[in-house]
Amino acid sequence: MDARIVDPGGLFRLPPKQAGMSDALSDKRTATRFRVLVEIADRQPAVSQGEIAEAVGVTSQAVSEYIRDLVDDGLVTKEGRSRYSITKEGVDWLFQEATALQRYADHVTDDVLGSVREDTAIATADIDAGDEVTLSVRDGLLHATPGHEGPATGVATTDADADTDVSITSFEGVIEMDAGSVAVVQVPPARGGGSRAVDVDRLCTHCAEADLVVAGDVEGVVSLRSADVEPAVTVAAGEVAASAAAVGMRAVVVASTDSVGRVTDALRDGDADYDVLTVAESETSPSA
Repeated sequence: MDARIVDPGGLFRLPPKQAGMSDALSDKRTATRFRVLVEIADRQPAVSQGEIAEAVGVTSQAVSEYIRDLVDDGLVTKEGRSRYSITKEGVDWLFQEATALQRYADHVTDDVLGSVREDTAIATADIDAGDEVTLSVRDGLLHATPGHEGPATGVATTDADADTDVSITSFEGVIEMDAGSVAVVQVPPARGGGSRAVDVDRLCTHCAEADLVVAGDVEGVVSLRSADVEPAVTVAAGEVAASAAAVGMRAVVVASTDSVGRVTDALRDGDADYDVLTVAESETSPSA
């Protein structure tokens, strides 16, 4: 069993003490200094103080004073009239403040808004609004069961009969589930035999083990249909498979060798575990 964090509505949240606080949020002058430095970094080396003043919402005289202070502090260098560049120290300071701002934004999103945000689950039994429920993921979908015995819980905000949708809020805990994976099954392109050069029995075996089967192109669709399997989707196959793996499902993507690269790019972007397999009949000639 792989303990995996699932966050459909804030099931896992960092404690507030980890959120961090940027000086740019607690001090107006630092906030303006931050924005002026960002504008310099964006416009360097030809820097118009008037344009910065308009973007930041202060006077040109104020911008001049901020730039002078930034130069004195070693965050900006002056290279000539209206020509400035941010220094390594300036980059480091911007990065530090930006990181703190991001942590605070994550705190607001996860800790503050996550506790009041609602998400939808399938009720496994009758539920009344206000009931505590245990949350689990089945077939890639969030399910709610009356009671709070599980590691992940929430509170229902609507009434629901069994097998209907129920709104959930006040998420806490972690959902444990098996890690998902993706099998990318290569088939020959049409010019190399396409579906006619596929070992249908091997393709059926791969599909029988999957929770979700999708096709990455026309050759994938036709090959699956030759195996009496209708793909769940025929567009954005890599993205769909990565999303399925993220919630513990085993997905199969069938695509020609021409399209496999696009599929695996999407899987890597989605941080999905995958294997590339082939079901081509080696004894079949390209013209078969």
